[in-house]
Amino acid sequence: MKLLRVGTAGSERPALLDAQGTLRDLSGLVPDIDGGLLADEAALGRIRSAAESGELPVLDATGLRVGPPLARIGKVVCIGLNYHDHARETGAEAPGEPVVFFKASDTVVGPDDTVLVPRGSVKTDWEVELAVVIGRTARYLESHEEALAHVAGYAVAHDVSEREFQIERGGTWDKGKNCETFNPLGPWLVTADEVPDPQALSLKLWVNGELKQDGTTTEQIFPVAEVVRYVSHFMTLYPGDVINTGTPAGVAMGQPEPKPYLRAGDVVELEIAGLGRQRQELKGA
Repeated sequence: MKLLRVGTAGSERPALLDAQGTLRDLSGLVPDIDGGLLADEAALGRIRSAAESGELPVLDATGLRVGPPLARIGKVVCIGLNYHDHARETGAEAPGEPVVFFKASDTVVGPDDTVLVPRGSVKTDWEVELAVVIGRTARYLESHEEALAHVAGYAVAHDVSEREFQIERGGTWDKGKNCETFNPLGPWLVTADEVPDPQALSLKLWVNGELKQDGTTTEQIFPVAEVVRYVSHFMTLYPGDVINTGTPAGVAMGQPEPKPYLRAGDVVELEIAGLGRQRQELKGA
């Protein structure tokens, strides 16, 4: 299933994109798309049955904003330097264990919402990423099979990053990762049954129409199953938590001088095969 939330910011309603590409209203069945829903197999089963029967009301998508596909996100866990080609382009050694950091859940915005370039920023960068959405409480998972069984679905994430704040201003990466609007998510939460192999997905990103990133999850140093298993040994993952799993080569930081960092007025578009497409116009904060 392709689950999404539509409407003005803060007032989104749950919806579904059916197999024919028709937008359907879920608000008569469930109050929202969140961790509680993802952990409720009976509720998900009711949605599947209603979708297959064609009984869900049609929504007119004209002019309708698409919000983040998940409400009340508990935490956003991020994995850094998780693609062989990205590590090479930045001159970094491939890590021996996953590099883990966090983004605050309030950085999450809709897939087509405005992204704000922070005041004083000179190195705002782009990163297309596969987001993993947790559907069952995960603690101390032992196997990759167990890990994938705890995944509810997948989405497109844009891990916007300010490299000067991240690398040159001291401390951890958090200063360059948690600026307002720095995690567009969606358009859809695609349930795991529609993604048989998360290691066979293509990722692309364009800036002002120019292709910058063209990668595949086969390049991940730590695949999705290992990321979920590993992280569950350091923290409990709850339904509705999100893991951003890293970005392939092609970021501004990895390009020759003068590096083409983002500025107000730029337009970024990104997509992952089967998971949808995003488009953001950048403005000054």
